[in-house]
Amino acid sequence: MTVTHEVTNQAPPLTGFSAADDPALLAALRRDGGAWGEPEVLELGALAGSAAVQDQARWAEEQPPRLHTHDRYGHRVDEVEFHPAWHQLMATAVEHGLHAAPWTDARPGAHLVRAAKFYVWSQAEPGHGCPVSMTYAAVPALRAAPELAAQYEPLLAARTYDFGLRAPLTKHGLIAGMSMTEKQGGSDVRANTTRAVPAGDGSYRLTGHKWFTSAPMSDVFLALAQTDEGLSCFLVPRVLPDGTRNGMRLLRLKDKLGNRSNASSEIEYEDAVAWPVGEPGRGVRTIVEMVNVTRLDCVLGSAAGMRAGLRQALHHTAHRRAFGRELDRQPLMRSVLADLAVESEAATVLGMRLAAAVDRSQAGDAGESALRRLALAAGKYWVCKRGSTHAAEALECLGGNGYVEDSGMPRLYREAPLLSIWEGSGNVAALDVLRALTREPAALDAYFTEVEAAAGADRRLDAAVAGLRKMLAALGDPGRAQLMARSLAERLALVLQGSLLVRHGTPAVADAFCASRLDGEWGHAFGTLPPDADLDGILGGARTGRDAG
Repeated sequence: MTVTHEVTNQAPPLTGFSAADDPALLAALRRDGGAWGEPEVLELGALAGSAAVQDQARWAEEQPPRLHTHDRYGHRVDEVEFHPAWHQLMATAVEHGLHAAPWTDARPGAHLVRAAKFYVWSQAEPGHGCPVSMTYAAVPALRAAPELAAQYEPLLAARTYDFGLRAPLTKHGLIAGMSMTEKQGGSDVRANTTRAVPAGDGSYRLTGHKWFTSAPMSDVFLALAQTDEGLSCFLVPRVLPDGTRNGMRLLRLKDKLGNRSNASSEIEYEDAVAWPVGEPGRGVRTIVEMVNVTRLDCVLGSAAGMRAGLRQALHHTAHRRAFGRELDRQPLMRSVLADLAVESEAATVLGMRLAAAVDRSQAGDAGESALRRLALAAGKYWVCKRGSTHAAEALECLGGNGYVEDSGMPRLYREAPLLSIWEGSGNVAALDVLRALTREPAALDAYFTEVEAAAGADRRLDAAVAGLRKMLAALGDPGRAQLMARSLAERLALVLQGSLLVRHGTPAVADAFCASRLDGEWGHAFGTLPPDADLDGILGGARTGRDAG
């Protein structure tokens, strides 16, 4: 066969790196009490960058889960079949404590360390992060029912991945899901029609249709249903204590844009056995504890996606030549890469700061609890919004190569919008910012205490803080406040990111962030940093070890 060409000017495979080779991440660990977890973060980061795990991620995506409603004999089974790679990814996540383990870990910084591990491991394959995140988030909600928590919490926190439909309390470890959304209500869960009727023995029977239940293969679910007292929260097992299947019917798996490795389903409860969690009629208040924790993982997941996209862009442009030199030596491409790096580091420092607030809140720090309430809603809105834009620009850095599935960039691009939608899309998050401001005045005090820790360090940040105060004073009537809600959420997040970067970030990144995001020396696309931005300083801190130089 005649050889017509040889392959040149292509980047080598991006394997053998560490997803934990991230100065902003490691600095946050050390700064906020998580230095003891650094060895495990580094171990997990190296795993995430290995060729073997990259193959697992690809297989889990290319061979998505399949629903089997009946067995060959016609018996109803409602089982979801996964590629073995999915189980390998889940086992690694659970064994490293990315699920509910921090709730039973007394070491200071346990939630921060877990956040760092979730951040690096999500860069390998984000889809399985959904059930991992929900298991993490289930514990604070379940604690509203102390007897149930005493039984289930040790198993939710156990570092054993024990897949299969069996009675939960007979297993070595559990995975939890959440079942709220209904087709007639969506985010308006108070419009739910699923009904719960007392069975006379302390349990209830649930009947109704749920439009979107992720990870339906989980062992237990927190679900919302209407009672005589109002919308209430319940614990629903897939398998009953006697080993029989509960009345939870899987109707179909959703054909989603991304997140394809993870099963998301439409289900019906048919006289399903459930136990109440929290006060009757206070279901939203109970389950919001779970929602707030999963929102943290939305921020961390978006930050992880940005870091993964940036890494791909840096790697490709370091090896691809055009017009006589590598792409990353071309001034305009350097500006794009630097801008992506600024966005990535800003997302990382905010996500890790929010995780540190969880630890301090659990230790009884009321100020940190108040800060988390407001900053998490604003961070969820802004960082997750930026994720999709960042993924698109990172993909474009690879040109046509990035548009091809083999590059992995389309998977990253399809995944990004999910994190903005999950646990409340943009409007829900922005309105939650308003709710925090009106219902919890201490949240705003805590927020300004945090951002003004950098007072006097950068005139542009100081001006942005002053401008934010004026913006808040101009909110006016509720109707006007809603019209300003997105702008306000964005500004709250940006000012907090600016303060964190000025205090703790790479100096070149902090300077470029304040000049562009806060002082307006920025266009509407990446690659529009001020001409005098320190691109060398920004990119020097952003490169992984293998592509530094």
